[in-house]
Amino acid sequence: MTVRQLLPISSLVAFLATVSWSLSLKPSPPSHHRMAPIHSYSALRGRPPFFRRVTNRQVFMPSAPSPRINKFKPLSATIPDEEMSSYDIDEDEAAEQSIAELSVNGEMPHTIFDDSSVNGNDSYGTSTATERYSSTLQKFSLTLPTVSKLPARRPISSHDVFCNRELRLDNLKAVGFDMDYTLEQYQQPAFDKLAFDGAKEKLVKSLGYPSEVLDFEYDHTYWVRGLIIDTQRGNFLKIDRHKYVRVAYHGFQPISKNMRKQLYSRTFNKVPSFTEKYFVNMDTLFQHVDAHLFASLVELKDYGEHDFLDAKTYEEIYRQVRECVDLCHRDGVIKDEVAKNPEKYLVLDEGLIPMLNKFRANGVKVFLLTNSYWEYTSTAMNYLFHERKVDADTQKKNEWLDLFDLVVVGSCKPAYLTDPYLNLFRVMPKDGSLRNTDGLFEIEALGEDGARKFLEIGKTFQGGNWNHLQAMLDIEAGEEILYVGDHLYADVLRSKRALGWRSCFIMPELPEEMRIFQKQLQLRNSIMELRKLRDEFSQYKDMLTRDFESSCDDGMSDEWESLFSQIEEDDFMVKQKLSDASLEYHSAFHPRWGQMFVAGYQDSRFGYFVKNYACLYTSKATNLGLASMSRSFRTSGELLPHDNEMSDKFTCFVDEDNERIP
Repeated sequence: MTVRQLLPISSLVAFLATVSWSLSLKPSPPSHHRMAPIHSYSALRGRPPFFRRVTNRQVFMPSAPSPRINKFKPLSATIPDEEMSSYDIDEDEAAEQSIAELSVNGEMPHTIFDDSSVNGNDSYGTSTATERYSSTLQKFSLTLPTVSKLPARRPISSHDVFCNRELRLDNLKAVGFDMDYTLEQYQQPAFDKLAFDGAKEKLVKSLGYPSEVLDFEYDHTYWVRGLIIDTQRGNFLKIDRHKYVRVAYHGFQPISKNMRKQLYSRTFNKVPSFTEKYFVNMDTLFQHVDAHLFASLVELKDYGEHDFLDAKTYEEIYRQVRECVDLCHRDGVIKDEVAKNPEKYLVLDEGLIPMLNKFRANGVKVFLLTNSYWEYTSTAMNYLFHERKVDADTQKKNEWLDLFDLVVVGSCKPAYLTDPYLNLFRVMPKDGSLRNTDGLFEIEALGEDGARKFLEIGKTFQGGNWNHLQAMLDIEAGEEILYVGDHLYADVLRSKRALGWRSCFIMPELPEEMRIFQKQLQLRNSIMELRKLRDEFSQYKDMLTRDFESSCDDGMSDEWESLFSQIEEDDFMVKQKLSDASLEYHSAFHPRWGQMFVAGYQDSRFGYFVKNYACLYTSKATNLGLASMSRSFRTSGELLPHDNEMSDKFTCFVDEDNERIP
């Protein structure tokens, strides 16, 4: 395999210089020795079974390096020590890199803090919110009897709907829902294994991949949403809002900090935009299957003895993985099995029907907009409606349709939200057959109240585009529509940015993220205090430096030198503690990728897009049904760094005349 298979041309010069330098040194140990330490076979959980079998090569055993390890050299080669980057001040980066170097089942960092009662997990007690708001009420001369009825501490749960952009439910004219992972949640890992196992079969039997592929085992816990797949190099990346790569893996193997920077930060001073076609965003839970299968094949290509895989690029392997997984969603491998045993794969939600009825009872039109085709949509929605598997005659009745004003299947999002030329077809619910429509022209031809007449013929469609939907709903302004979905790009970003629809993002992972955040809150607060302390050290050193430079001393006296030395020593001690604490904090969320919404001390790319494009977000769609129709969702408010620092009760403002204002 050539170097150009591993690195793009833009990285070739930097790579050749690195290899030239490294040849003069003692060869570095194989990358699988420098990854998360493998002290036992249990540490290999999540890798394909053939890596865990004892073979004559023993490719992952420290005592026997793989004879083909040189194939992987470009990504594991030692990079010379470099000058400190402007990013290197962030000790959280080192902590996140340390996560990548920990064994999955190995020893985790010791617990620095363990306080399960932090943030009021204890009972609310008998006090009320009056004490919390007393000073504010006095300041504005307010007497509010309702305040005395509020609990002492405001309860927050994953059933709440969280707000990034203010929204009033009573201003909406229509609410739309995606189906998969929105109205319908899946049992994991059972559902994903249908696609994973089906794709393995197709790769081996249809495309000629090695038979070892059939031994791959699926582990959905290995992945989180928001990662980026570099299909050109076989890498998996977690980046922050500024497109800086914080953690990177090649297949299942961690990439060193220096190599990560060579690949993604220091290539001719050009930072990747991560919008190039070979970067794939993991914006939906469906993509965990693609990721695990691709990573397994990357490992097999790098360490196996297969000429078939040697002749393929990583990009070609990913493309074939994607094709096979997609085919499983279309050829019956998944939908036929779900139809046979829906209770094994689908999750019932008792709040579904009351929520949909509530919206319609309050004059809000409700629509279903899904990429799934009619046969599967009918099967899944009948199960959710009847809360059991139904016979063929009952399924043909499709009584669940009464919950919606409009149903669109096979919508081909995100193209549905951007392409005005997609044709609209009418679906015959009894047999799933399609009929042509003239779309907007047909609605207009029906004259006054044409949308209502058009839907009286039938309200189930396939394809079309947003123009058809808004015309059928008789809605002109996008801001009057709230669309609820789980796909960050296809459901949330495109509908918000292109059409101005209001958006609600569904995150089944949110309860666990909140649960861990609450448990780690005291540790997080301590980490932030240590960061403030380091920043204050820096500010104090700046002040001393100015004083020293303005003094008349020709050289640095012992007193000045002692002051500066003490600051550096104290700062170093804090830095060490901060690094350990950050490692413990991040690994509590996920042993490889850390906190989903955060990368270092910045928003992760995933968190950034959720914050900017999801007006609302919550753990499941039916949480919207818990809110009254008069509910106004309000943002929590945001501060820029200068306001944030000034709002700290331990700071004081110094105006231009150096007058301190407490």
